[in-house]
Order: sequence, then structure tokens, then C-alpha cells
Amino acid sequence: MVVIKGWGQTNYIRKPSETDSLINLFAEAISTALKDANLNLSEIDGFAVSSFTLKPDRAIDLAVKFNLKLNWIMDGSTGGASGIDMLQHSVSAIKDKTAKNILLLSGDLFRENDFLDLILNYNTNTRDFLSTAGLVGPNPLFALLTTLQMNKYAFKKEDYGKVVISQRKNANANPRALYRDLLTMEEYLAAPMISTPLGLFDCVPVVSGASAIIVGESTVGKSSENELHVKKISTSHNYDLHNGDGTSTGLSEIAPEFWEEVKLKPGDINYLALYDDYPAIVLAQLMDLGFVSRENAPASWQDFIENSRTQLNSSGGQLTCGQNGAGGGMHGLIEIFEGLRNDKNSKYGIACGYGMVTYRYGSCSNLVLIEANR
Repeated sequence: MVVIKGWGQTNYIRKPSETDSLINLFAEAISTALKDANLNLSEIDGFAVSSFTLKPDRAIDLAVKFNLKLNWIMDGSTGGASGIDMLQHSVSAIKDKTAKNILLLSGDLFRENDFLDLILNYNTNTRDFLSTAGLVGPNPLFALLTTLQMNKYAFKKEDYGKVVISQRKNANANPRALYRDLLTMEEYLAAPMISTPLGLFDCVPVVSGASAIIVGESTVGKSSENELHVKKISTSHNYDLHNGDGTSTGLSEIAPEFWEEVKLKPGDINYLALYDDYPAIVLAQLMDLGFVSRENAPASWQDFIENSRTQLNSSGGQLTCGQNGAGGGMHGLIEIFEGLRNDKNSKYGIACGYGMVTYRYGSCSNLVLIEANR
């Protein structure tokens, strides 16, 4: 059985100082994860990294800097889906005995020019077509997607506000969240417009920070109550060949088989971490997974808010904590790990990844089921 042995996450930084560095953020996250797992750095024999601002370095460069001797290595490159993608590959490596303890690392450090370079040159489509047409960054693209979703499912601006407001409520109890003040619907609707219909609170804040997770095999005969098992991972990348409208994700293709294989239903899940760079993507994933019905979606979404026992984005998600570049793909994983560890009455957590806007919307989707040993 493959388990999550430990994890670490730095505080997210809104404006890095001159002395802040990506390497130091990585080192802090690694140190915290090793302590949590009760392991030494010399016991790590597998390593994966996802980062936009690590360039021109790669995973092997970090391995040399951190004095890691490895049997397995991976460069993650799927952004908001990279955390679960790296976890998927590491589970396979553990099962086939390629490595015993694998360190997954993600994060970014952004100064003004770093982020501008990323959004202008995200890929060749962005560089050659979108940036030259004046579409700078993802906000205009997801404004269009949100408008499509509103027209398709009769969502109103207030429905997106319910996502933001509920996550602010969760963030109120999270000391690591950047924005913890409770938010009213009036304040949400009155926020400055960024790209119609997206207002200020609909757009994820950019931060710097790092996260680390250690994956390994359960020690036979030493299973503990806090042990977290990796039960099932499903992925779907470029599921619609980029011919759809973006209002569904790859989860819509893999969810039916996923639920059948794990012998669970949405109501059984205690913690649900959905990738939340924009509220529209939260609602898309909720519908894709079956938590919210596509028929009369606004009423079904309201029913979920009022009656579901599933805790959605319990840390406040990225909309309140911030998006640390490629590290956003690990935020939801750590969110459900901490929820399951701290809540002794919980057993199941699902985290979902979404990312890599190859042209009009995210092309990568995945999900993982984590089960607490209790």
C-alpha cells in the first residue's frame, strides 16, 4: 500500500523581498516534510519537481544542489495538474520497487518581471497568437469561459460569489491564508471589474511559496491511525481534443468509472479540494464529478452549499491563500491531507488538478482519492 508519509508547506508570500529565493523556499518545504515523515534526506531516493520559475534549472539540478542520490526522477510540467500527475508516477515507482521514498516538490517565486514573462510566453500559442492580439494572461480567456457557463447553465453572478464567500469563511480559520476576512455578497458584487464578468475576488491572487510531499510504501505491521493511503488516481489530458467550450473538464470523462471502481458516491467524501483559479472552474468540476447536477444547476449548487456534509476547499483554496505558480497543483493535496489528519471522524478525501491553458482553457485534469486508515 502506497501512503503519504509527510508533507510541508511554506507560508505564501505576496511580495517577495530581495533576500527571498526559490531555493530557500524549496529547502524550507523539504525540511518540514522530512520532519513530518520522520525521515532523513539521505533516505530519499526518488524526486519530482514542478516549477515555472526554476528555469533554466531542472529536477536534476536541484537534486545536485540538495545532495540527493536518486533511483527515480521526474520533471513535472502540467502546472495545476502536476501535483497529482507527479503523485501518479511516484505511486507506480513505489509499487515496482524503483524507489522507496519519493519527494515531490513544487512552487514558484515571482517578482514582477517573472510573472509578466510567464503570462506573455506561457507557450507558443500564448506567445504567437494571444499576446499579440492583446489577450494578456488568463483572465480574458476565463472571462469568456465564465460567460459561456452562465449562459449554458443559467448561473448568475451571485452563484460565483457563493464560491468565493464560502471559501473566505473557511479561510477565516486558516492562519496561512492571505485573505481571512469574511466577505459579504454586497462586497463581492461591488468589487472592481477585472475582465467582465470576472471581478477582483474571482481572480486568484499571485503568490510565491513551495510545497513538498513524501510518498512511500506502508511499513508492514506498523500501520498507524493517521496513515493516509493513496487509493485511486485517474487522469484525462486533452480529453476533448480542445474542440469543446471549456465548461466541462476532463473529469467529466473519467468520473463515472472512477466512482464505480472506488465503490463510493459523492456524499461519502469528507474533504473535497477542487482546483480554484476561478469560481467557474470550481462549478465545472462539481458538475463533472456529480456533486452538482447539470439540470437546474443553480438550485443544485445552492442545495450543495446548504446541505452537503462534504467540506469544499477547507483551507480556503487558492482564491484566499493564493496561487504559487505550478505549486498550485499541490495546494489541494495538502489541504485534504491536513483535513483527514486533523478530523478523526473523516475517512475520504478527493483532490483534483486542472491546468495548462494550451490555448483557450485548461487541457489537463486529474483526481486522487486518499483514504485515512481508520
